[in-house]
Amino acid sequence: MDFILLIIAFRFLQTHAQTKELYPEWQSLFLKALIAACCFLTIQIVFESTDGIMKWVAHCINLYVVYAAYNRKVFEPLKPFVYAFFPVVLVHVLQDLTRLVAPSFYDSWDSLFNTAAIFGWIWLVAQFIISRKQRKALEVERIKAIQKEIEFKNSQKRKDALEIQVAERTAEITAQKESLEKTLQELKAMQSQLIQSEKMASLGELTAGIAHEIQNPLNFVTNFSELNKELLDELKVELEKGDLEEIKLLLGDLEANEDKILHHGKRADAIVKGMLQHSRSSSGVKEATDINELADEYLRLSYHGLRAKDKSFNATMETDFDDSIGMAEVVQQEIGRVILNLVNNAFYAVSEKKKQLENLNDTALSNKYKPTVWLKTKRIVGGIEIVVRDNGTGMPEGVKDKIFQPFFTTKPTGLGTGLGLSLSYDIVKAHGGELTVASQIGKVEEGEESWTEFNIFIAD
Repeated sequence: MDFILLIIAFRFLQTHAQTKELYPEWQSLFLKALIAACCFLTIQIVFESTDGIMKWVAHCINLYVVYAAYNRKVFEPLKPFVYAFFPVVLVHVLQDLTRLVAPSFYDSWDSLFNTAAIFGWIWLVAQFIISRKQRKALEVERIKAIQKEIEFKNSQKRKDALEIQVAERTAEITAQKESLEKTLQELKAMQSQLIQSEKMASLGELTAGIAHEIQNPLNFVTNFSELNKELLDELKVELEKGDLEEIKLLLGDLEANEDKILHHGKRADAIVKGMLQHSRSSSGVKEATDINELADEYLRLSYHGLRAKDKSFNATMETDFDDSIGMAEVVQQEIGRVILNLVNNAFYAVSEKKKQLENLNDTALSNKYKPTVWLKTKRIVGGIEIVVRDNGTGMPEGVKDKIFQPFFTTKPTGLGTGLGLSLSYDIVKAHGGELTVASQIGKVEEGEESWTEFNIFIAD
């Protein structure tokens, strides 16, 4: 079997198209090796007494071929063929070596060696099949390459004919391209700067609100910690007295206080995590979110942020949350940014309306006006609706038509980038929803009502 394997290997290498074309000088070497393998096989068949010796001669030749392919640089191109034959060679060598050194072990694992030999031959056949397919594929590619070369020559002729015309226009197109690229880079840099400015502005307002909001749970943690310290002092006294009933009462109070400290500590942690999430770039991954809780949190944070910047600012917040909404799959950070932008604009509008009334020097009219922002959520057919409404200055039709355009703003220079509503519109669109606006303007001096209402629809 080992010499048969050698005959197959050398015959395969001799007749293989790759070795014929690339290494014709090897043909005589393969032929001599093939004749030698046939002679050894004949000797093995005729002289059965030398079967064991010839078998190991075959093993040595096989192993040397493998060694030469891996260690002789001249035979390096034959490595892929050795990969096909090596498992069979290795299995037969190990099989005969085990039979010679440990016959009892070989007898107990005979079936395993036979199975390994079968798999080795299957591997060899599979490699032959793969090699055949690869040769066919290479032949197809060779034909395609020839066809492409012909086509290339034809196209080269046409190219030469058009080269003069192309050269004349190249300079003009290159100049236009460089000019456009420079303009595009400037626009991208400006856009990135403005978007970052918008994000930092909203983050600043959010941070101011969080500073106020986080103070409440921290105060609770501090107060209950001080109370627990007093209770521990009392507990020490009662322990010395041995009053078990009083000790149980004190321990109950300590446990209740610890629960409150834990609750408010988690609340402070949630606020900090919310701020960190808002400041990071969005991952774009939707997650189950309590829309009512999200809307309420950003409403309060926006209000406290404005109050931190302007102590005179004051407004009424009214909420109407639909409990049937439950959890919704949204990108929490992005929807929170949309709500924050809309609520910030609403508070700005009522603040401007209040200033306009104060400038009229009409105390009665100014006192009658109550700046109010409404935030409402509702479950509707096909999705969720979030409404932000204010009784501020309102906006004319011309402004409503442009309000979602990038860089358009009605705020004075330095107070707005014109990207808040544009980004909000894109975020809602990305959620498969719609952001719309309705508004009405009344005459300020006559006390007529003005309002603006933004409606966010998010599809389920």
